[in-house]
Amino acid sequence: MSVGKPKPWLFYALSVTVLWGTWGAFIEIPEQAGFPATLSYMAWSMVLIPVSIYALYRNNWELDSDGKSIFYGMLAGLLGCGGQLILFQALISSPAYLFFPIISLNPAITILLSVLIIRERASRLAWIGIFLALFAILMLSYQEPDAIGNTNYSWLLIALLISAMWGAQAFIIKYASSVSEAGSMKAESIVFYCMVSSIVLLPIAYLMTDLSQNINWGLSGMYSAFVIQSLNAVGFLFFALALRYGKAIIVVPLMNASAPVVTVILSLIIYALIPHPIIMTGMFVAFIAIYLMTREEAAMEESQ
Repeated sequence: MSVGKPKPWLFYALSVTVLWGTWGAFIEIPEQAGFPATLSYMAWSMVLIPVSIYALYRNNWELDSDGKSIFYGMLAGLLGCGGQLILFQALISSPAYLFFPIISLNPAITILLSVLIIRERASRLAWIGIFLALFAILMLSYQEPDAIGNTNYSWLLIALLISAMWGAQAFIIKYASSVSEAGSMKAESIVFYCMVSSIVLLPIAYLMTDLSQNINWGLSGMYSAFVIQSLNAVGFLFFALALRYGKAIIVVPLMNASAPVVTVILSLIIYALIPHPIIMTGMFVAFIAIYLMTREEAAMEESQ
């Protein structure tokens, strides 16, 4: 696939949307059935192994093995996986509704770094779509507060740290794999090194697990976790491919705004859960943002 031709970034981005949106609709099933979230992380890490092997196979078994590639690949993996483990630990002492609105704005970090460092540009309408997507992401992450008071604001620093880590991860993947850079990393190599990073952190996830509790090792627990986490793992491969061939300032807010829409729709169909009006408004705004971003970028590619 030559650099001058339009790239299938939109296909990869929409694939991530479907996979991660579906994953979001089912992610709580194993934990509610008695399989801890930290063990689900371990299941995701294990599923990522065959995904990374397939990624190398589709790339003719070519792995970028120079020092720079290993550094960027491992750094991206440690930021993403480390942020996930920090979130697991933080949710033990603080409710989720405090964290997710802050964490959901991690695309803003990616956009800022992409504009300042690799000089990504977009049309005026696409920028409107980007800001609408950030607004939609914030609304789609809304969770009603419970009755538990929380006067300790250390959660805010933790949420900002996780947001920065995930935003930086997406930028590093784009920076390392940008097709405009000579000798850029293949997305398949990035997935491989992220898999290695996830395995490096497996002992931490294991130590975080309360093994004294009753753990569901059956079909509704461990086995369902492997199936559900496979959606996340395959989605990560498409995520890396979308960032390689598309602009990070478009791809990241597009995926982060559209995947929750899929989750909400599936939750409505499967569980008959009526979304909060704020979330419904976020879905409407997300549709507008998606239209503006994809329309303008598709037009720009056709003109090249």
